[in-house]
Amino acid sequence: MNNYILTLHNLVKQYQSITAVDGVSFNICAGEIFGLLGPNGAGKTTTLECIEGLRVPTSGDISVDGLHPLHNRRELRKTLGIQLQSSSLPEAILAGEAMTLVCAYHGVKPREDLMQRFGLDTLKHKQYGKMSTGQKRRLQLALALAGNPKIVVLDEPTAGVDVQGRAELHAAIYELKAEGVTVILATHDMAEAEALCDRIAILIKGRLAALGTPEQVTAAGSSQTRITLRTRHGSLLKQGSIQKASYLGQSEGFAQWLCNDAAPAVMELLNAAMSQEDPVDDLRVERPSLEERFLEIVEGGKTL
Repeated sequence: MNNYILTLHNLVKQYQSITAVDGVSFNICAGEIFGLLGPNGAGKTTTLECIEGLRVPTSGDISVDGLHPLHNRRELRKTLGIQLQSSSLPEAILAGEAMTLVCAYHGVKPREDLMQRFGLDTLKHKQYGKMSTGQKRRLQLALALAGNPKIVVLDEPTAGVDVQGRAELHAAIYELKAEGVTVILATHDMAEAEALCDRIAILIKGRLAALGTPEQVTAAGSSQTRITLRTRHGSLLKQGSIQKASYLGQSEGFAQWLCNDAAPAVMELLNAAMSQEDPVDDLRVERPSLEERFLEIVEGGKTL
């Protein structure tokens, strides 16, 4: 028995002659962080807007915790929290006023706990337009959580945020997962998706191009794993060739290889160093990044 909290089946959204979403299907499990990735114009925002009930699909089925986004709007707003990429909050509204307004919409008392949780309790009397990008993002996340939703949609939550702000928002996302909240994350930051997401879906021109864990998606590519090794006496610098990996060369005492299967290649290199009685000072194994795989998918243009 599955524990899917959101399902999409053959979702299609057309605008006259343009097909923005073309037969997309995927399921999201309760409590996972699910990444929705793709270049500009891939159909990410349209897909999210159909899930949120902001767009009417041309065809296909959507279920959000058993609710239909269009037929069950009132119930959906209790289940779904949304942080949009661009906010429509008035520039002059105070942070505390925004929280009071959103809580009134959900029929709950103002969430002072959320203001404190995201470091906004001292900013209640600050106008939205005068807040920093990081402060705005934290306020938007707090507002998305005001109704205590089961699912939170985050559209580029860390765009324009500094390193410290990103770390704080990432920690907040991990906390949501720990609390059992399902998170749908749309981002252009591949490192962010690789670090945070349990599974990802990549859209290309409105169609699904990849689906799985970041490791599964990355492993399906043609890029190879890089091994970097430095030994005390440099015995492998001149004898770099091994059976399980291709030798790239050396720089400043470090030798590098590319391989498809890291484990036997590393074992062969360590055995070679041991046979020369040459201690290993540094060993690094770097699998292809999600960003490299993403670019490979986008450039190849293939879909599932």
